[in-house]
Amino acid sequence: MNPTQKEFSLNRRASKSKILSVFTPPGIGRALIVCLALSGIVWPVQSDTPLTLKESAKTMAGHRVSNFTLTDLEGRQVALSDFSDKRVIVLFIMGNGCPVANLYLTELKKLQGTYEKKGLQIIGIESNSGVTREQLVEQARDFKVTFPVLHDPDQRVAQLLRVTRTAETLLLDGQRVVRYQGRIDDRFGYTHKRNQPRRRDLEEALDQVLAGESVTISETEPVGCLITCARQAAAHPEVTYAKDVSRIIQQRCHECHRPGMVGPFSLLDYDDVLENVDMIKEVVTQRRMPPWHADPRHGNFSNNRRMPQEEVDKLVAWIDAGTPFGDRKDLPPPRKYAPGWVMGEPDQVFKLGESVTIQADGVVPYRYYTVPTHFEKDMWIQAAECRPGNRAVVHHIIVFARDSKKENNEGIGEFVTGTAPGDPPLILPPGVALKISPGSELVFQMHYTPTGKVEKDRSQMGFIFYKGAMPPKGIAHTRPVLNMSFEIPPGEPNHEVKSSYTFERNVVLLGLMPHMHLRGKDFLYRATFPDGRSEILLSVPSYDFNWQGNYNFTEPVSAPAGTKIDCLAHFDNSADNRANPDPSRKVRWGDQTWEEMMIGWVTYVVPSLPDGGSQPVKDARLSVP
Repeated sequence: MNPTQKEFSLNRRASKSKILSVFTPPGIGRALIVCLALSGIVWPVQSDTPLTLKESAKTMAGHRVSNFTLTDLEGRQVALSDFSDKRVIVLFIMGNGCPVANLYLTELKKLQGTYEKKGLQIIGIESNSGVTREQLVEQARDFKVTFPVLHDPDQRVAQLLRVTRTAETLLLDGQRVVRYQGRIDDRFGYTHKRNQPRRRDLEEALDQVLAGESVTISETEPVGCLITCARQAAAHPEVTYAKDVSRIIQQRCHECHRPGMVGPFSLLDYDDVLENVDMIKEVVTQRRMPPWHADPRHGNFSNNRRMPQEEVDKLVAWIDAGTPFGDRKDLPPPRKYAPGWVMGEPDQVFKLGESVTIQADGVVPYRYYTVPTHFEKDMWIQAAECRPGNRAVVHHIIVFARDSKKENNEGIGEFVTGTAPGDPPLILPPGVALKISPGSELVFQMHYTPTGKVEKDRSQMGFIFYKGAMPPKGIAHTRPVLNMSFEIPPGEPNHEVKSSYTFERNVVLLGLMPHMHLRGKDFLYRATFPDGRSEILLSVPSYDFNWQGNYNFTEPVSAPAGTKIDCLAHFDNSADNRANPDPSRKVRWGDQTWEEMMIGWVTYVVPSLPDGGSQPVKDARLSVP
C-alpha cells in the first residue's frame, strides 16, 4: 500500500462523521470532491441515465456465482448456499466510511421489507482492506442494518464478483446467476443527492426477475468509493512454470486433462498450458475448476479437488507476469499414467460384446448389456473403473454384478461402480475389497446422449484384484438411500425431497455420492448416531448434473447399529433454472434426464466372516417420507 492509499484508508474511517456532515446540498460537490481528491481517487463522469458498461466481461452479468464462505459480524462462517431457499439475492458491497454506500443502507432496508415475502434476501459484503470486524459491528449498529453483513478482508469474494467499488449491487436469481450488476439507482452520486431517484435500476431488475422476464438493463456503472485492496503481488515475486505452476497443474489438472480423459484438452506440458492460459485464469479464479462442489465446512474428503487459495494466487501471479518458464532443472519428475485409466493399469478388462450404434438425435432409452466374467471362484476387487469407449456420446455407465447361477435371478444385481462426469473410479482402502461371486455376470447400464451424428461406442470396465491377506478384513457394499414417490410442482424453485435409511448393524462409511438430474439444486447427508449426536456428513450446496462425483472420506466414519442416514434434496423446477427442460411440467421419478431422481448413494464396509462372507445389512428399515 503506497502512502496515499494508506492515508486514505485511515482518513476514511477516522473522518466518517465529518464526511457525512458535508455530504448534503448545496456543498456536496465541492466538499466531497475535495475530501476524496486528497486521497487520489478519480471519479468517472456521472449522468442521469443508465450507463451500460462497454466491456461486459468486466462484470458477472449472465454468469453463475460460485458458492463462497465468509465470516459474519458474530464470527460465524456463513455461505452463500445458506440462503438457498431464497428466490433472489442482492449482494451489496459495503463501504465502512464511504458516504455513498452508507446513504444506501436505508434504501436497502426498505427494499428488504418490501420484497422479503417475495423471496428476497439482501447480503452486505465488506471488502475493504484494513476494515475490522469491530468496525463493521459499529457500522451495523449505527445505521441499524437488518440484513447479514459478511467480512471479505482479503478481497477474495470481491475478485470472484468482479467488483471494484462500494455501493455496487449484484442481483442473483434462484440459480445464483447474476441478472443485474451495478448501481441501486441514480439518487446519490459524487456530485448530487436527489430526494427521489429518476430510475430505480435495481428495483426494476428485481421486478423483472421475479416476474420471470428478461432484465432490460443488466449492467450499469456503479457509484461508490474504490475498494481498498491489499497488495499481494509481492507475495509471489518469482513464480515460474518449472518450479511452481507445473506442480499445481500436475496435481490438480492431469486427472482429467490428458489424452483419452474427460478434459477437452491436454495440459501435460508447458505449450499445452500456454494455449489455454486465459481460460485457466478465468476458471480457477471463478472456482469453476477444478470441479469440486462440497461445502468445506462439513466433512474431510481424500479426493478433494478444491485448489487452495495459495495455488490460485500463484497461478494468477504467474500468468500476470507473462508466464515465465524458469529453469528446466526445477521441473518435477513426470508422472506415468496408464493410458485412459485413472486407477492404473487393470488386471482384467471386460468390454461390451460388440460396438453399439447410437442414433444421431432423439431420445435413447437406457440400455442394458450383460458381460460374463467366467469367474470360477470368489474374486475380490480392490479397484474398479468404467471407461467409456466414446466419451462424446456416453453420459454415464453403472455396472452391477449379478450371480447368474441363482434361480429366478431377475434383479439387476449388486452395485459395483459407475462413471459420470467428474466421478472417480472405485478405489478401496487397504484391507477392504468388493466380492464378486463365481459365475457372475456384469450388467452395464448405459445412458447415451445423441451428438447430432451417428456414433459408435464400445465401453469397458477394468478390475484391479485385491492382493492382500485373505480373507480381507472388510467387505465393501454400496446402497441407495432414495425416494421414488416425489412430485415436483410446475415452476417450484425450491422443492424439498427427503429419504432416510437406518443401519441395523455396525458399519463403516467410506464415501457418498448424491444423484439428481437437471432440476437438482442441492443435496445434504446427515447422520444421527445411536447416542443422539447429529452430524452433517456432506453438503453439496450447488449440485451440478454435469459434474457428478463420489466424496470419499479421508477418515472412514464409524456408524454403529442404529445410525440413521437422512438425505435432504431440493429441486428447482422454475424458469430461473436455465437447464430446466420444461418449467411448466410436473416432474416425477424417471430414468431420463428431463425426469428426476433422488438418490443418496452410500458406500460402506461390513466386517468379513472367517470364510470370507459377510453378514448382510437388512433393508427392512429403509424409509421414504
